[in-house]
Amino acid sequence: MRRTVTAELNLTAAAGSTQLAMMIAVARVPGLTVDDELEVRMDGAPVPAVAVEGPHFGLLHLVDLDRAESAAGAVTVHYQARVDGDPAAAALESPEPGATDLLTYLRPSRYAESDELFPTARREFAGAGGLELVHAVTDWAAKRLYYVPGSSRVTDGAVSTYLQGQGVCRDYAHLVVAVLRAMDVPARLAAVYAPGLRPMDFHAVAEAWVDGHWHVVDATRLAPRLALLRVATGRDAADTAFLSAYGAGIQMGTQAVTAVVEGDLPVEDRTAAVRLP
Repeated sequence: MRRTVTAELNLTAAAGSTQLAMMIAVARVPGLTVDDELEVRMDGAPVPAVAVEGPHFGLLHLVDLDRAESAAGAVTVHYQARVDGDPAAAALESPEPGATDLLTYLRPSRYAESDELFPTARREFAGAGGLELVHAVTDWAAKRLYYVPGSSRVTDGAVSTYLQGQGVCRDYAHLVVAVLRAMDVPARLAAVYAPGLRPMDFHAVAEAWVDGHWHVVDATRLAPRLALLRVATGRDAADTAFLSAYGAGIQMGTQAVTAVVEGDLPVEDRTAAVRLP
């Protein structure tokens, strides 16, 4: 399967020094061939980006912006990648997590408050286990939530999403992750490119450790899981944000994301066990 993705970010850097930390590059997963390019410009001039290897084959790009003048600077980021490889074969090459990883993904985290959702999870899913539990939690979240762009804040976690009954992809993923952890299933969030996604954007899904493998689920039902491309992986959105800024700061402008496959999109089977490379 060949997939092509692009991401373009437009922002304004404040006067002073700002460091950008970007996770928009396709993860260097064994079994996939990634041919990509990242370009950053400020006021039309190229700015170097330093690539740093992150967890789970992710690639973090660090960019230092220095605005000595009093005026703000216009910054553009353009990323494009062509990815070849069999997703199923690539998924088989991923190493097993260590005990520390699994414990990390069992604990509550900033956006996945599994301790607060423990009573709800135990009431809703008593007696369920394995992949049956994973799919049951995903179906429950899909039915309980409405997908409403702009309805959630960047500070909202799984509890807020549960109470409000609406959100976007990361909110769906946080709720699934938190409930699975409350049921003693290691779960994590993956930021992905998602061919077939409507509306197109960066996307987030949940992964659960069952029967010796990470299985990906998506309660939004907005894209086929077999076409997904991993970007970043972590406890929740705090570990997988596509852009963070430190120092003088930035003001976000427009962004555009594309993700396509050559030929037909894979057919999504909600009941299937799917592994994300």
